Amino acid sequence: MLQIDMTARVRKTVGKGAARTLRRSGNTPAIIYGPLGAPVSLECNTRELTKGLLSIHRKNAFINLEIDEDGKKTVRQVMTREIQTDPIQDNVLHADFYEISLDKPMVFQVPLKYVGKAKGVDLGGDMTIARNKVAVSGKLLDIPDLIEVNVAPLDLGVVLTCKEIGLAAGLSLVSNGDAVCVSISGAAE
Repeated sequence: MLQIDMTARVRKTVGKGAARTLRRSGNTPAIIYGPLGAPVSLECNTRELTKGLLSIHRKNAFINLEIDEDGKKTVRQVMTREIQTDPIQDNVLHADFYEISLDKPMVFQVPLKYVGKAKGVDLGGDMTIARNKVAVSGKLLDIPDLIEVNVAPLDLGVVLTCKEIGLAAGLSLVSNGDAVCVSISGAAE
């Protein structure tokens, strides 16, 4: 799973006026919450926050967030829960971070990447992709960025289901195992 490092400082002031002042100074208000501790108001450098968020956009990723509280630094693992942006200028207005545990299994949608050319396609068949993602459960560091599926051995009339996809150790399939991922249809002449 993709991970990036970011920094933040504990915010002393809260409210609409304080948030506006913070944004004018080049920082973005944020909050971290979750089952592992009490919510904490934060401020992040807007440029670094935007760059970091763009690098993980639409990917399974987590952030090692280094939080500075009066010179005392702690690192917490978080995921983005909600990002509020200005609809006109497209600036980040506020970020919500959800603290997660590296030891507890979680469910993620992992993209499938089909590699190779199916034997049935060489014989005149058509390959139909029914799924581009599957839901898997596992510890955060065990979740892959994508799952490669080799379709080269698939012959005419063969259907590959979710349970036939090879998963790494420590992962379990959450999606319906009988759901079709890819099929080769058509008849040889």
